[in-house]
Amino acid sequence: MRHPTEGPAYSVPVYAAADLTVVNGANLGDPISFAAELDLDDTYELRLGARLHRLSVGPGDGETLRIAAGTRLGTPGATVHLDACLTLMSATGQTTEMLILVEVDDTGDVDQVYALPLAQISARTGYSLVGIDTETARQKFAEVACVSFTRGTHITLASGAQRPIEELNVGDAVLTRDDGVQKVRWIGQSTVRAVGEFAPIRIRAGTLHNANDLLVSPDHRLFIYQRSDALGAGRPELLVRARHLVNGDTVVQEDGGFVDYFQLLFDTHQIIYAEGIAAETLLLDTRTRAALPRELGEKLAQALPGHSDRAHLGFEVSEALLKHPDAAKLLKAASTR
Repeated sequence: MRHPTEGPAYSVPVYAAADLTVVNGANLGDPISFAAELDLDDTYELRLGARLHRLSVGPGDGETLRIAAGTRLGTPGATVHLDACLTLMSATGQTTEMLILVEVDDTGDVDQVYALPLAQISARTGYSLVGIDTETARQKFAEVACVSFTRGTHITLASGAQRPIEELNVGDAVLTRDDGVQKVRWIGQSTVRAVGEFAPIRIRAGTLHNANDLLVSPDHRLFIYQRSDALGAGRPELLVRARHLVNGDTVVQEDGGFVDYFQLLFDTHQIIYAEGIAAETLLLDTRTRAALPRELGEKLAQALPGHSDRAHLGFEVSEALLKHPDAAKLLKAASTR
C-alpha cells in the first residue's frame, strides 16, 4: 500500500534510465542502472532529444525517499532509494557526477531507475563510467536538496544590522519572521558548478522590494505577503520557489562557472531576511541531514524538534499558479496594494 509523502516535497531534475544507454562496453545497448548492474569503462550516451523531468520526492522511512503527488515521473507514494554516485568522464577528460535513484514497488522489486546529473551533460557525447560510489550518494543528494544562499548575501541580524553570510558564526543571533531572535545552530558551505538546473537564481534589486540583488539556489523558497490575492491562492501568505519567478529580465538563472553556496540551520525551520527578502533556512529531514558532518547530524537528529511541522510550510504555491509572463512583477504589486 503506497501512501503519499508527508511534509514539503522537493523536486529534482532527472533523466529516465532509458535516456542514457551504453554505446561501447560490456553492457552494450543497456540503459543506465543501479550499481550492482554496472561495469566500469562502459561508455554512455544521452539520447538525442532527451530532456530532464522533475521527480518530486519527500522524506520516506529510514533513509529512503518517497515520491510526492504532482511528480512528473514515477508513482506517487512509491519508495525511492539513493543507490550510488557515479563518476563519468568525457573524451576531453572532464568528469561529471551522477546520482542513481531507484524506485521500488510494494514488494521491494526495482520499478524504475532515474539518473540525476550533478552537472549538465550533452547528447552525442560519450561518457565513460570511471567511478561507482555507493557510500556518498545520500550526502551528495543532501547537498542538492539543501536550500542555499550565495557568498555576499546580507543577512539581517537581531540588531537590524546587515552582515554578509560568509561572516556569520554559529551562535550569532538572527532576526526571524515567526520566532523573533534565533541563534544559528550550524553553517554549511560548498562550492559547485553553476550550470544547468543547478545554476543560482538572481533576483535583481527592486524586484521584490530588495535593495540589493539576491542570489539563491533554484529551489529556495521566498516568503511573500500579498495585500491582494493576485495569484488566486486563497491566502495572503505565500512561499514561492525562486526558479518559478524566472522571467529573463528581473529574475534570471545565471549559468556558468562556480558558485559558493551557504546553508543556515536553526533549531526549527525559519524564515529570515536576506537582502531584505524573507527567505527560508535549511529544512532538516531525511533528505538533507546527510549534508551535516556525521557526528553533528546524529546529535542534531535527537536534539532538534521536527522541522517539517511548521505552519508556514503549508503556504507553498504550486508552479501552476505561477504560470504568468512576469509572476515577480505581479507579486510585487500585490504586496503593496
